Amino acid sequence: MTSTASLPDDRTYQVRTFGCQMNVHDSERISGLLEAAGYTAAGEAVEPDLVVFNTCAVRENADNRLYGNLGNLRSVKEGHPGMQIAVGGCLAQKDQQAILDRAPWVDVVFGTHNIGSLPVLLERSRHNRQAELEILESLEVFPSTLPTRRDSTYSGWVSISVGCNNTCTFCIVPSLRGKEKDRRPGDVLAEVQALVDAGAVEVTLLGQNVNTYGVEFGDRGAFAKLLRACGSIEGLERVRFTSPHPASFTDDVIDAMAETPNVMPQLHMPLQSGSDKVLKDMRRSYRSRRFLGILEKVRERIPHAAVTTDIIVGFPGETEEDFQDTLAVVEASRFSSAFTFQYSIRPGTPAGEMADQVPKAVVQERFERLTALQDRISAEETARLVGTRQELLVTDQPGTKGAATGRLSGRAPDNRLVHFSVPAGHPVPRPGDFVTVTVTESHPYHLVADPTPAQYGLRRSRAGDAWDRARAESCGVPAGSGAAPAGVSLGMPTLRVGS
Repeated sequence: MTSTASLPDDRTYQVRTFGCQMNVHDSERISGLLEAAGYTAAGEAVEPDLVVFNTCAVRENADNRLYGNLGNLRSVKEGHPGMQIAVGGCLAQKDQQAILDRAPWVDVVFGTHNIGSLPVLLERSRHNRQAELEILESLEVFPSTLPTRRDSTYSGWVSISVGCNNTCTFCIVPSLRGKEKDRRPGDVLAEVQALVDAGAVEVTLLGQNVNTYGVEFGDRGAFAKLLRACGSIEGLERVRFTSPHPASFTDDVIDAMAETPNVMPQLHMPLQSGSDKVLKDMRRSYRSRRFLGILEKVRERIPHAAVTTDIIVGFPGETEEDFQDTLAVVEASRFSSAFTFQYSIRPGTPAGEMADQVPKAVVQERFERLTALQDRISAEETARLVGTRQELLVTDQPGTKGAATGRLSGRAPDNRLVHFSVPAGHPVPRPGDFVTVTVTESHPYHLVADPTPAQYGLRRSRAGDAWDRARAESCGVPAGSGAAPAGVSLGMPTLRVGS
């Protein structure tokens, strides 16, 4: 291992993220910490001096993916003096020393509860010329107090809680993230305000079970109140949240969604299974009738709401009859899309020890039937939107066949992805601006809008201005040039953060 004195001052880093939105947001914090410590994000053509893996442990292939990546980096590190590799996140919290046993060329292993220790651990590893392992069993500091390098100028994640109090038999997250810890509403709203002040027009509230927010400080109505409070923040145009638990979904949340104009008509609510027997075996404390009842109430109050979900196929003991129950609930729910997973054993979970594990071939066949059904439903649901007018928040991602068609991409209020073109001679929007277009074509999981001049409208926004400023600052060029934007550093308003 190279000594600290021989290392360049301008060390570059790269963060590779696996897993859920919580991990994506944690990676923004990791980037913010590193930049506050003097690191610089590596460009696409740069071999970084530091690679950080922020891992997931929910599915079996997460292990394979991490160790495959670590194996590929071994020879790279041997040819790159002073390079360091760090592994954090849920898999690090679970495997701990096993990571160093399997990949001894890793320099730092840190857990979900001590993200803030990473810069110190890296420095200690360089100084001592040995691997550093630090895993805490409880939260060291609420992650949102850490510096954050936001990936977007126009949209941001805001954690309102971490951890989970449920005991689903298939899930390892509670043992890795700990019991639920809730932030105070004032702290959450201060972070939202800081994002808006910096130009953001959209926030997504995050929690393992976002709608149980308030359990720690004894207010069961806290989440609905938080949604309504977000509605009073001037300049905040879109509010989303993920993921609520059906067992804790209350009517006051539905009312807040329907009555708060900037809360978007979108709901991601995990079903997991449509079989009441399987739900009981999963320790999911609701049944299919309860789930469908929530959707009925949501659609009664918010007719155009798009609902997405998570479904596990092949849970231990799942029979063909159980699977048919799932298909029936999916048919009735009319999800706009579904994240479907084939069950895999996770060591340390009760389901991993259950008898009647379903054969892989059976799981695969059921999985294919489920995805075929959802593909059909998604196609039918998007087809209903052809001819409708949609206001899109323009993203920095290219549209489908963008190089050939010149299309850009945006998100509709219900979060559907829309690829759109700009009529000749009309102004091109920036990421963060809003366009109103007429949908001209549908596909199962996206829409296309090739509007006529009369069907196209552009609304420039503060978020678009912020995007201009960010790319000008990152490239040293005047705002309005064509340089690519960098991430935006934001933490809580009282913190000095890396730039």
